[in-house]
Amino acid sequence: MTIHTDIGYATLHDIFVRGRNLSDDIIPNADFAEMVCLCMLGRTPEPNFKRMINVLLVTSADHGFTPSSMSARLTYLGAPESLQGAVAAGLLGAGDRYLGVTQNVAEMLQEEGRGIAPDAPQAEFDIKARDILARYKAQNKRIYGVGHPIHTDGDPRVPSLRRISQEAGYYGTGWRLLDALERINASDYNRKLPINGAGAMGAIAADLKLDPKIARGLALVGRTAGLVAHLVEEASSPTAAEMWELVLTNETKPA
Repeated sequence: MTIHTDIGYATLHDIFVRGRNLSDDIIPNADFAEMVCLCMLGRTPEPNFKRMINVLLVTSADHGFTPSSMSARLTYLGAPESLQGAVAAGLLGAGDRYLGVTQNVAEMLQEEGRGIAPDAPQAEFDIKARDILARYKAQNKRIYGVGHPIHTDGDPRVPSLRRISQEAGYYGTGWRLLDALERINASDYNRKLPINGAGAMGAIAADLKLDPKIARGLALVGRTAGLVAHLVEEASSPTAAEMWELVLTNETKPA
């Protein structure tokens, strides 16, 4: 029995990825964003598409001390021989609140934006945004991609991500609907909930027409680089022991 995958295979003398020779063709010619697209999407991207994939990888690489980096550092404290285990610990927390929410945003925007043309009148997006906000409020559902615990006046990443999307021709239905949700939240509900980085990344993924699982996957790929950086720093300038000490101190405080 032969197990085969279209992604890649090896012969005695060669390795192929998506039908292309890794040694003779891909390694000399492809950059990492192109290789990501080749593996995940099965094709080499056109320049603007590649630019947006690269933006998603770069944006997700690191945000400083977050649950993922803290988890990785604490795991390294307990098992310094297992770099891969510490990286994996950091990635396991990529859920619906941190990092993984990019997938949730892409799913929401693709579903809710179905049937709305990218160049539709602004009023159409505003009507849809009002419908979403009213419906989600009635169902006690969360609107993904807005609000930030630190950047309450606006996430500094979002204007750059919006501008690059516009320059590359990928400011479409997803972006316009998310912008409308932010605007209608403020005008109709008096709620200042600016678009956050995960929201912008989800809008990009939606307008690239990516499978939302790939949106989360790209965030994981980017964050892996950041976690390795945290662990290299942890080895030379430890902070995890202080985190652990804080836990022990709080546990031993009198009730």
